Amino acid sequence: MFMLYLTCKNHLIILEQTLKQCSLWADSAPSVHAMASSAPFACDTMAFEQWLQFIFIPQMSELIELEQPLPTNMAIAPMAEHVWQGMTDYAELIRHLHNFDSVLSQQ
Repeated sequence: MFMLYLTCKNHLIILEQTLKQCSLWADSAPSVHAMASSAPFACDTMAFEQWLQFIFIPQMSELIELEQPLPTNMAIAPMAEHVWQGMTDYAELIRHLHNFDSVLSQQ
């Protein structure tokens, strides 16, 4: 299990770096209202990249830090493909999310 946590932690670091390289990293957090969304990917209150930065990365980091069970059926890449359809600048980011989905589904 330790190796899985380490691998996922590395994926989160790469995800953050890639978001920054793509200029998708925000300097300020969304509103409390936006963060309280119950919609998938908080799609009704924030952009997908904001969800990755302010909800997904912190929640996954917490699970890893507390050595809690990780999701086994994650499918973030299809949402990324939908949101960034035709945006070739984000191909590496989407590819990374596919890899991350795959790591979690193989545990």
